[in-house]
Amino acid sequence: MDFSLTDDQRLIRENVRRFMETEVRPVVRRYDREEKFAGAEIRRLGELGCCGMLIPEEWGGAGLDTISYVLMLEEVARVDASMAVALSVTNSVVAWPLWRHGNDEQRRKYLPRLGRGEILGAFCLTEPQAGSDAAAIETRAVRRGKAYHLNGTKSWVTNGGESGVYLVFAKTEPAAGAPGVAKNPGVAKKMMTAFLIEPGFSGFRASRYEDKMGLRSSRSAEIVFADCQVPEENRLGQEGQGLKIALEALEGGRVGIAAQAVGLAQGALEAAARYAKERRAFGKTIGEFQAIQFMLADMQTEIEAARFLVWQAAHMRDTARRDGQPRGLQSRANSRQHGLFARKRRRAHVSRRARALDLRRHQRDSANDHCSRFARAHRQGAQRKRWRSFCRQGQSMKPFLRVAQPVGFAIGFVAQVVPAAPGARAPSLKDDAGRPEAFSRRVAQPLLAVHPGRMLGWY
Repeated sequence: MDFSLTDDQRLIRENVRRFMETEVRPVVRRYDREEKFAGAEIRRLGELGCCGMLIPEEWGGAGLDTISYVLMLEEVARVDASMAVALSVTNSVVAWPLWRHGNDEQRRKYLPRLGRGEILGAFCLTEPQAGSDAAAIETRAVRRGKAYHLNGTKSWVTNGGESGVYLVFAKTEPAAGAPGVAKNPGVAKKMMTAFLIEPGFSGFRASRYEDKMGLRSSRSAEIVFADCQVPEENRLGQEGQGLKIALEALEGGRVGIAAQAVGLAQGALEAAARYAKERRAFGKTIGEFQAIQFMLADMQTEIEAARFLVWQAAHMRDTARRDGQPRGLQSRANSRQHGLFARKRRRAHVSRRARALDLRRHQRDSANDHCSRFARAHRQGAQRKRWRSFCRQGQSMKPFLRVAQPVGFAIGFVAQVVPAAPGARAPSLKDDAGRPEAFSRRVAQPLLAVHPGRMLGWY
């Protein structure tokens, strides 16, 4: 498999890198400190074609391949991970499903503006009580005439309050003659449907913004729908296709997350190398010490491995799309494996960079503090998607809890009832200070630490 970049791909990488270095790097720390959304800079990236890279040219996009897309995200995340998150959401989980499942009228209305960066997209699936278990959302859409009325709350909405179109998922009750209703009426009443909602619709409100440790210039909002009226023509796909649309979008988003992780790791490596050439100890720069050289060499090797894994995942998506075939289980598994490896390498390199920076890693105004908070926030978003995938495959925690809860109860009962040996201290549910934590630390936590997948023989 040849991953030699084409002239167009190299040009995309060079142009995005030049823009990020000249226009964004001088202001990125101030934007993060002030929690200022980089709307003007993202619109300029949209003019370069970065907001609709996967959309065909006939619908206002750039019509590029997935490898070009991950190259763009890597260069953006190398300087500003917050901006990379905003671009990834717009491209992967809004514009792409809109093009794939929308009708011509919806495409003409939204895709050209998304492709030019005039508006951004937001993906509204997560709720306060439904994160990984996407099918458990509680937002409801009731059809009244030629409009739907939505009621519910969506949380952790990236680009919330800044987007021009929101891809929202809600439960709907299908008509009596809809397919599948007669076979399974209980499930049919809880079918999920996707909607395209504009912030100007009646009943739409961004109630609050999350105060995050990292990615502070990326807006994460809580969106409230209070009898929000959505015209019938703004339904994406058919009733009951919402879960399928959501999961397809998230599959594509994994490649974008992995590319962001590689970009973050590359930025950490470059900052560590610069510092190693500046910092002097024992009469020479620390970069001349072999231990530091080994550390930097290991970082570079693992970043290259992660980069090529991400490119392979992107190549597999392009191949499946070219052949007009849905991605198979092996392709999905590779996408998750590559993303997981890239995220682990990002965490490792940020940690190594912190050690190389010595005492400066504890300064809040240091580059390492900025990068570390980006990495922590990026990790949480990836974990949410990983648990959603875990639960979606039917590997829920219920079988584990059916085993763990009775065993834990039995251990606790025996520990309290069975008399202790003479001179021995009886086990207690409280520690010396009277806090009910000691027993849980000694027994319950080690028990629950057993991985449910291995415990129940899932793999």
